[in-house]
Parts: sequence; C-alpha cells; structure tokens
Amino acid sequence: MKNEHTKHVKLADQRINVYQFLARIYKKEITPEFLPLLRDPQVLGVLLDFGADLDDDFISMPADELIEDLAVEYTRLFLGPGQHIPANESIHHERNDADWGRYWGASTVEVKKFIESAGLEYRTDYKDMPDHISVEFEFMQKVIEKERDEWKDGNVERALYCMKMEKKFIEEHIARWVPLFCKKIITAAKLPFYRDIARVTKDFVEFEEKNINAYISDAHA
Repeated sequence: MKNEHTKHVKLADQRINVYQFLARIYKKEITPEFLPLLRDPQVLGVLLDFGADLDDDFISMPADELIEDLAVEYTRLFLGPGQHIPANESIHHERNDADWGRYWGASTVEVKKFIESAGLEYRTDYKDMPDHISVEFEFMQKVIEKERDEWKDGNVERALYCMKMEKKFIEEHIARWVPLFCKKIITAAKLPFYRDIARVTKDFVEFEEKNINAYISDAHA
C-alpha cells in the first residue's frame, strides 16, 4: 500500500466499523453473544464520544435481565404488534410521487436495483426487504470495504468510483429517511439504549451526508 493512501484506508476502516456496528444493532435483538461487545469499554468509549449516555443499568444489570428488557423494547419499537416503527425506507422516505408510507414502495424497488447494479447479491436465506436499515447499512459497509481495498492496491480511480457510489446512496436514500426514522425512535423509546443508539445513528448519517463531498475532494488531491 502506498503511503499517500494510508489516511484514506484509515478513514474507510473507521466508517466500515460504524456501519457494521449499526447494521447489527438494527438487524435483530441483542443476543448473549453480542452483549459483551456492547459492554466492552472501548466500544462504550466510542459510543460516549458519539454522544450516547448509557445509564449504569446497562453496565451493572445482570446480562439475562438486560437482554430480556432489550428484546422486549426491540420488538415493541420495530416489530409490533400494535403501533411500531418499521425500519424500512419505503415507510419513511417522503417522496414527491407519493409512493411511500407502505412496504414495497418505490424506494424499496430503487434500493433493490441500486444494490444489484453494484454487483452485490442477497444471501439465499435472506427474507427481509432490501430497504431495511440493516441492509442499507450493510451495503454501505460492503462498498466502503471495496473502496478501502482499492486504496490498498493503489487503484485511485476505482476507489473514487466507490466513493461516488457511496455519495449517491447516502444522498438519494440513507439521508432521506434515516434521520426521520431516528427521531421517531427517540420519541418512542422507553429504554435509554435504543434512544441513545438512535441519536448516534442520526448524528452519524448527518455527518456522512455533510462530509462525503469533502472525502471525495480530499481523495482527488
């Protein structure tokens, strides 16, 4: 790897880690295997840096009790039954063509085509919708991983192509609905964990939207 690309690789790794972490948070309930990672001091430190303010119960509560409480909250917030907040773009992305507010709206189709046009495929056992927040974040993770690998190989033009794809997906999809989705979680959450995670997610997406052009300009320099 050429020295002049080291900073781009480092930035890509940082962004990959955040997208991967958030994708896992929204994908399913917190499991006994995942909780120790969340309680890791280094991870907690990063969350605090992002503005999370997890209470003492998150650290001190017995794991089985905390996992049960978080599972109930996850189900209530994202799955239902009853009033809940579906984690799908087509529900929240307020489009000019009015084809939103339902599952499998126009945004769902657009995201599916976007992901497939990038050469990525869904796992054969995948059953969720293409515009679920965890899928969109996993897509960003994969594209940034590709960008990072191109930097490592010294392929500047290919790395820039990946970055432009990231910019398009952020601006046309993620930034158009995730902050609004997070605001709804912040209002509806009863436990600090998902409220704080929603704040972190909102701030991160807005930061990405604000800075993606600077990332690309810096890569051109």
